[in-house]
Amino acid sequence: MAIKKSSQSYNFPNPMDNDVLVGHSETLNNFLTAWGKRNEHPIHPVWMLTGPKGIGKATLAYKIAKMVYGNVGDFFIVDMERNIDKDGKPKTDGKNISVYTVRAMIEKMQMSSMSGDWRVILIDSVDELNTAASNAILKLLEEPPAKTLFLLIVHQLANVLPTVRSRARVEKLRPLTTAQLKELCNIFIPDASISDEMLRLANGSFGRIANLKKLGGDVIYEELITCLKNPKSNSVDMMSIAKKIAPDPALHGILLDAVASFGLADLYPTATHAIANISRVNLEPENGLFKIISQIKQCL
Repeated sequence: MAIKKSSQSYNFPNPMDNDVLVGHSETLNNFLTAWGKRNEHPIHPVWMLTGPKGIGKATLAYKIAKMVYGNVGDFFIVDMERNIDKDGKPKTDGKNISVYTVRAMIEKMQMSSMSGDWRVILIDSVDELNTAASNAILKLLEEPPAKTLFLLIVHQLANVLPTVRSRARVEKLRPLTTAQLKELCNIFIPDASISDEMLRLANGSFGRIANLKKLGGDVIYEELITCLKNPKSNSVDMMSIAKKIAPDPALHGILLDAVASFGLADLYPTATHAIANISRVNLEPENGLFKIISQIKQCL
Protein backbone atom coordinates (compact mmCIF):
# COMPACT_ATOMS: atom_id res chain seq x y z
CA MET A 1 0.00 0.00 0.00
CA ALA A 2 1.46 3.35 -0.99
CA ILE A 3 2.22 6.07 1.49
CA LYS A 4 -0.38 8.80 1.60
CA LYS A 5 1.48 11.81 0.27
CA SER A 6 0.75 15.41 1.08
CA SER A 7 -1.40 17.13 -1.50
CA GLN A 8 1.41 19.60 -2.13
CA SER A 9 4.90 18.73 -3.39
CA TYR A 10 7.96 20.33 -1.82
CA ASN A 11 11.38 21.01 -3.27
CA PHE A 12 14.12 21.26 -0.67
CA PRO A 13 17.59 22.24 -1.98
CA ASN A 14 20.60 19.98 -1.70
CA PRO A 15 23.00 21.32 0.98
CA MET A 16 25.55 21.95 -1.77
CA ASP A 17 23.15 24.37 -3.46
CA ASN A 18 21.66 25.88 -0.31
CA ASP A 19 22.90 29.34 0.60
CA VAL A 20 20.50 29.68 3.53
CA LEU A 21 22.11 28.88 6.87
CA VAL A 22 19.99 29.34 9.99
CA GLY A 23 21.68 28.81 13.33
CA HIS A 24 25.21 27.57 14.12
CA SER A 25 26.65 31.10 14.09
CA GLU A 26 29.03 30.21 16.94
CA THR A 27 30.68 27.42 14.98
CA LEU A 28 30.81 29.51 11.81
CA ASN A 29 32.41 32.38 13.73
CA ASN A 30 34.91 29.98 15.30
CA PHE A 31 35.98 28.88 11.85
CA LEU A 32 36.07 32.41 10.40
CA THR A 33 38.28 33.55 13.28
CA ALA A 34 40.67 30.63 12.83
CA TRP A 35 40.70 31.08 9.05
CA GLY A 36 41.35 34.79 9.31
CA LYS A 37 44.38 34.18 11.56
CA ARG A 38 45.74 31.18 9.61
CA ASN A 39 48.94 33.02 8.65
CA GLU A 40 49.69 33.75 12.31
CA HIS A 41 48.48 30.47 13.78
CA PRO A 42 48.09 27.33 11.61
CA ILE A 43 44.43 26.42 11.33
CA HIS A 44 43.41 22.97 12.52
CA PRO A 45 43.20 20.86 9.33
CA VAL A 46 40.32 18.64 10.52
CA TRP A 47 36.96 20.09 11.57
CA MET A 48 34.31 17.66 12.76
CA LEU A 49 30.75 19.01 12.67
CA THR A 50 28.60 16.81 14.88
CA GLY A 51 24.96 16.89 15.90
CA PRO A 52 21.56 15.34 15.10
CA LYS A 53 20.50 14.77 11.51
CA GLY A 54 18.74 17.57 9.68
CA ILE A 55 19.98 20.55 11.68
CA GLY A 56 22.14 22.04 8.92
CA LYS A 57 25.58 20.44 9.39
CA ALA A 58 26.03 19.78 5.66
CA THR A 59 24.78 23.26 4.75
CA LEU A 60 27.38 24.74 7.11
CA ALA A 61 30.11 22.44 5.75
CA TYR A 62 29.44 23.46 2.15
CA LYS A 63 29.32 27.13 3.14
CA ILE A 64 32.78 26.81 4.72
CA ALA A 65 34.10 24.78 1.78
CA LYS A 66 33.04 27.42 -0.75
CA MET A 67 34.98 30.04 1.20
CA VAL A 68 38.16 27.96 1.27
CA TYR A 69 38.89 25.98 -1.89
CA GLY A 70 40.50 27.72 -4.82
CA ASN A 71 39.38 25.85 -7.93
CA VAL A 72 36.66 23.31 -8.71
CA GLY A 73 39.39 20.67 -8.89
CA ASP A 74 40.35 21.46 -5.31
CA PHE A 75 37.07 20.25 -3.77
CA PHE A 76 36.58 16.55 -3.03
CA ILE A 77 33.37 15.04 -1.70
CA VAL A 78 32.78 11.62 -0.18
CA ASP A 79 29.12 10.73 0.31
CA MET A 80 26.48 8.13 -0.54
CA GLU A 81 25.60 9.91 -3.78
CA ARG A 82 29.15 9.33 -5.06
CA ASN A 83 29.51 5.85 -3.59
CA ILE A 84 31.15 3.29 -5.91
CA ASP A 85 31.96 -0.43 -5.85
CA LYS A 86 35.29 -2.16 -6.55
CA ASP A 87 34.74 -1.77 -10.31
CA GLY A 88 34.15 1.96 -10.02
CA LYS A 89 30.43 1.64 -10.75
CA PRO A 90 27.78 3.55 -8.75
CA LYS A 91 26.84 1.64 -5.61
CA THR A 92 23.21 2.52 -4.97
CA ASP A 93 22.13 -0.43 -2.86
CA GLY A 94 24.55 -0.05 0.01
CA LYS A 95 24.07 1.40 3.47
CA ASN A 96 27.74 2.30 3.90
CA ILE A 97 30.32 4.31 2.00
CA SER A 98 32.87 1.90 0.54
CA VAL A 99 36.64 2.04 0.80
CA TYR A 100 36.72 2.24 -3.02
CA THR A 101 34.95 5.60 -2.82
CA VAL A 102 37.57 6.91 -0.42
CA ARG A 103 40.44 5.54 -2.49
CA ALA A 104 39.03 7.17 -5.63
CA MET A 105 38.85 10.49 -3.79
CA ILE A 106 42.46 10.16 -2.61
CA GLU A 107 43.60 9.35 -6.15
CA LYS A 108 41.82 12.43 -7.53
CA MET A 109 43.29 14.56 -4.77
CA GLN A 110 46.82 13.37 -5.57
CA MET A 111 46.26 14.32 -9.21
CA SER A 112 44.76 17.71 -8.41
CA SER A 113 46.24 21.01 -9.45
CA MET A 114 49.34 22.36 -7.78
CA SER A 115 48.11 25.95 -7.92
CA GLY A 116 48.91 26.53 -4.28
CA ASP A 117 45.26 27.12 -3.40
CA TRP A 118 43.61 25.41 -0.47
CA ARG A 119 41.89 22.09 -1.05
CA VAL A 120 38.82 20.82 0.81
CA ILE A 121 37.77 17.24 1.54
CA LEU A 122 34.16 16.98 2.72
CA ILE A 123 32.83 13.69 4.08
CA ASP A 124 29.06 13.35 4.54
CA SER A 125 28.91 11.45 6.73
CA VAL A 126 31.60 9.72 8.78
CA ASP A 127 28.84 7.56 10.32
CA GLU A 128 28.27 5.94 6.91
CA LEU A 129 31.89 4.96 6.25
CA ASN A 130 32.48 1.23 6.52
CA THR A 131 35.42 0.02 8.62
CA ALA A 132 37.88 -0.12 5.72
CA ALA A 133 36.84 3.34 4.54
CA SER A 134 37.26 4.75 8.07
CA ASN A 135 40.76 3.29 8.27
CA ALA A 136 41.65 4.77 4.88
CA ILE A 137 40.53 8.21 6.08
CA LEU A 138 42.48 7.72 9.32
CA LYS A 139 45.70 7.12 7.37
CA LEU A 140 45.08 10.36 5.51
CA LEU A 141 44.47 12.26 8.74
CA GLU A 142 47.63 10.93 10.36
CA GLU A 143 49.68 13.05 7.94
CA PRO A 144 47.26 15.56 6.42
CA PRO A 145 48.49 17.16 3.18
CA ALA A 146 49.54 20.79 3.35
CA LYS A 147 46.86 23.44 2.78
CA THR A 148 44.09 20.84 2.95
CA LEU A 149 40.97 21.28 5.07
CA PHE A 150 38.91 18.27 6.13
CA LEU A 151 35.23 18.84 6.94
CA LEU A 152 33.79 15.74 8.59
CA ILE A 153 30.03 15.55 9.14
CA VAL A 154 29.00 13.30 12.03
CA HIS A 155 25.49 12.44 13.22
CA GLN A 156 26.49 10.27 16.19
CA LEU A 157 29.87 10.98 17.75
CA ALA A 158 29.87 7.53 19.36
CA ASN A 159 30.02 5.99 15.86
CA VAL A 160 33.37 7.60 15.09
CA LEU A 161 36.64 5.75 15.62
CA PRO A 162 38.38 7.29 18.66
CA THR A 163 41.56 7.60 16.59
CA VAL A 164 39.69 9.68 13.99
CA ARG A 165 38.00 11.80 16.62
CA SER A 166 41.31 12.51 18.38
CA ARG A 167 42.69 14.08 15.21
CA ALA A 168 39.82 16.51 14.76
CA ARG A 169 38.59 19.74 16.21
CA VAL A 170 35.08 18.72 17.30
CA GLU A 171 32.35 21.34 16.92
CA LYS A 172 29.07 20.24 18.52
CA LEU A 173 26.11 21.79 16.74
CA ARG A 174 22.89 22.24 18.70
CA PRO A 175 19.37 21.35 17.50
CA LEU A 176 17.54 24.31 16.03
CA THR A 177 15.21 26.36 18.18
CA THR A 178 11.49 26.61 17.46
CA ALA A 179 12.02 30.15 16.15
CA GLN A 180 14.75 28.93 13.80
CA LEU A 181 12.56 26.08 12.57
CA LYS A 182 9.77 28.55 11.85
CA GLU A 183 12.20 30.78 9.97
CA LEU A 184 13.25 27.89 7.72
CA CYS A 185 9.62 26.87 7.20
CA ASN A 186 8.78 30.41 6.12
CA ILE A 187 11.63 30.30 3.60
CA PHE A 188 11.23 26.83 2.10
CA ILE A 189 7.58 25.91 2.67
CA PRO A 190 5.79 29.24 3.17
CA ASP A 191 2.41 27.90 2.06
CA ALA A 192 2.51 24.77 4.22
CA SER A 193 0.60 24.38 7.44
CA ILE A 194 3.11 23.71 10.23
CA SER A 195 1.44 22.91 13.51
CA ASP A 196 2.94 23.21 16.97
CA GLU A 197 2.81 19.41 17.07
CA MET A 198 4.92 19.23 13.91
CA LEU A 199 7.47 21.58 15.43
CA ARG A 200 7.57 19.42 18.55
CA LEU A 201 8.03 16.26 16.49
CA ALA A 202 10.96 17.84 14.66
CA ASN A 203 13.15 17.81 17.79
CA GLY A 204 15.13 20.75 16.44
CA SER A 205 15.63 19.20 12.99
CA PHE A 206 14.33 20.99 9.90
CA GLY A 207 15.36 17.91 7.93
CA ARG A 208 12.77 15.97 9.93
CA ILE A 209 10.08 18.47 8.98
CA ALA A 210 11.14 18.25 5.33
CA ASN A 211 10.93 14.44 5.37
CA LEU A 212 7.56 14.40 7.11
CA LYS A 213 6.09 16.91 4.68
CA LYS A 214 7.46 15.15 1.59
CA LEU A 215 6.22 11.74 2.75
CA GLY A 216 2.96 12.90 4.26
CA GLY A 217 4.21 11.79 7.66
CA ASP A 218 2.43 14.61 9.46
CA VAL A 219 -0.93 13.38 8.13
CA ILE A 220 -0.13 9.75 8.98
CA TYR A 221 0.94 10.74 12.50
CA GLU A 222 -2.40 12.45 13.09
CA GLU A 223 -4.18 9.30 11.88
CA LEU A 224 -2.03 7.20 14.20
CA ILE A 225 -2.82 9.32 17.27
CA THR A 226 -6.53 9.37 16.40
CA CYS A 227 -6.53 5.60 16.02
CA LEU A 228 -4.75 5.06 19.32
CA LYS A 229 -7.10 7.39 21.19
CA ASN A 230 -10.22 5.86 19.68
CA PRO A 231 -11.55 3.10 22.00
CA LYS A 232 -13.37 1.54 19.04
CA SER A 233 -10.30 1.16 16.78
CA ASN A 234 -9.34 -2.44 16.04
CA SER A 235 -6.57 -4.51 14.49
CA VAL A 236 -7.76 -3.68 10.97
CA ASP A 237 -7.40 0.05 11.67
CA MET A 238 -3.95 -0.41 13.20
CA MET A 239 -2.71 -2.58 10.31
CA SER A 240 -3.96 0.03 7.85
CA ILE A 241 -1.75 2.64 9.48
CA ALA A 242 1.18 0.21 9.75
CA LYS A 243 1.00 -0.31 5.98
CA LYS A 244 1.15 3.45 5.40
CA ILE A 245 4.23 3.76 7.60
CA ALA A 246 6.04 0.61 6.40
CA PRO A 247 7.35 1.58 2.91
CA ASP A 248 9.79 4.25 4.11
CA PRO A 249 12.07 3.79 7.17
CA ALA A 250 12.10 7.57 7.56
CA LEU A 251 8.52 7.30 8.83
CA HIS A 252 9.09 4.51 11.36
CA GLY A 253 10.21 7.02 13.96
CA ILE A 254 6.72 8.50 14.27
CA LEU A 255 5.86 5.47 16.42
CA LEU A 256 8.49 6.60 18.91
CA ASP A 257 6.96 10.08 18.78
CA ALA A 258 3.62 8.51 19.67
CA VAL A 259 5.19 6.61 22.56
CA ALA A 260 6.70 9.85 23.86
CA SER A 261 3.46 11.78 23.30
CA PHE A 262 1.56 9.38 25.56
CA GLY A 263 4.33 9.38 28.16
CA LEU A 264 5.02 5.65 27.86
CA ALA A 265 8.64 5.79 29.01
CA ASP A 266 8.77 2.08 29.89
CA LEU A 267 7.79 1.14 26.33
CA TYR A 268 10.32 3.42 24.63
CA PRO A 269 13.38 1.07 24.80
CA THR A 270 11.32 -1.89 23.54
CA ALA A 271 9.86 0.12 20.66
CA THR A 272 13.27 1.54 19.74
CA HIS A 273 14.79 -1.94 19.61
CA ALA A 274 11.87 -3.28 17.57
CA ILE A 275 12.16 -0.48 15.00
CA ALA A 276 15.91 -1.05 14.70
CA ASN A 277 15.24 -4.73 14.01
CA ILE A 278 12.70 -3.82 11.33
CA SER A 279 15.30 -1.66 9.58
CA ARG A 280 17.88 -4.44 9.69
CA VAL A 281 15.65 -7.33 8.64
CA ASN A 282 13.28 -5.40 6.34
CA LEU A 283 10.95 -8.42 5.92
CA GLU A 284 7.26 -7.50 5.96
CA PRO A 285 7.92 -4.37 8.04
CA GLU A 286 4.18 -3.70 8.40
CA ASN A 287 3.90 -6.71 10.73
CA GLY A 288 6.63 -5.41 13.04
CA LEU A 289 5.11 -1.93 13.02
CA PHE A 290 1.65 -3.36 13.71
CA LYS A 291 3.00 -5.10 16.82
CA ILE A 292 4.43 -1.81 18.12
CA ILE A 293 1.16 0.03 17.48
CA SER A 294 -0.70 -2.75 19.28
CA GLN A 295 1.64 -2.49 22.28
CA ILE A 296 1.06 1.27 22.48
CA LYS A 297 -2.70 0.69 22.32
CA GLN A 298 -2.55 -1.89 25.09
CA CYS A 299 -0.72 0.55 27.36
CA LEU A 300 -3.37 3.26 27.05
